[in-house]
Amino acid sequence: MELKSKKNSAVSDDLPPIKIKDIPPFDRPREKMIKKGPRSLSNLELVAAILGSGCRGKDVYEVAGEIVKLVEKDFEKLSVVKLKKIGGMGTAKACQVMAAVEFSRRFLFQEGILIRTDRDVFNLVAEVANEKQEYFLTLTVDGANHLIEKRTVFIGTLNQSLVHPREIFADALNDRAAGIILVHNHPSGKNEPSKEDYDVTDRLVKVGKIMGIEVMDHVIISKNGYYSFQQNGYFYKKK
Repeated sequence: MELKSKKNSAVSDDLPPIKIKDIPPFDRPREKMIKKGPRSLSNLELVAAILGSGCRGKDVYEVAGEIVKLVEKDFEKLSVVKLKKIGGMGTAKACQVMAAVEFSRRFLFQEGILIRTDRDVFNLVAEVANEKQEYFLTLTVDGANHLIEKRTVFIGTLNQSLVHPREIFADALNDRAAGIILVHNHPSGKNEPSKEDYDVTDRLVKVGKIMGIEVMDHVIISKNGYYSFQQNGYFYKKK
């Protein structure tokens, strides 16, 4: 079905973009969306529909094509700054694209991403596995283990003075979360927890019990995989 859809489409992601003036009015992105629905549009057409028009001597499809390439190459690090590096892209259109991306992310999270395993956790935070600095993130979940929110709490060396319970649990309380999952990366590529990792986890587990928000796991990730405190028996030993 996908191949058929691309064949029948006036604009395909894998073909050089043509100018919008060369496309019949009824088959232009917005008109096509109204008639056939958004799923009938290629990625290129969707971006063109968001942009609405070209800029600084560039046709909308030319600009959209460069945005699609950038998204395919590095979606997780897409930013206004990177979009503005595309020739002709100004602040307004870059913000327009990023607003659409962020809205989509938030909506998808609200639809209910279910976290069943440590692999699910890794998939949600895989973008920081190759970072050269340490990132500390939290995932808040409801009583049915659906993701409420993913947050980067801080960037820097992991220690108890930086990972303060106040910063960790304030947002979880606002989320009315039933549980929280701790995540941080090891730029060294080693997944095994350090003494500092254990100390931080011990402290946050104790605070979580007082706050009534269960610390469900602490997952360490790196370019070589991940380590789950829960899967390695940490929480059983604490009972």
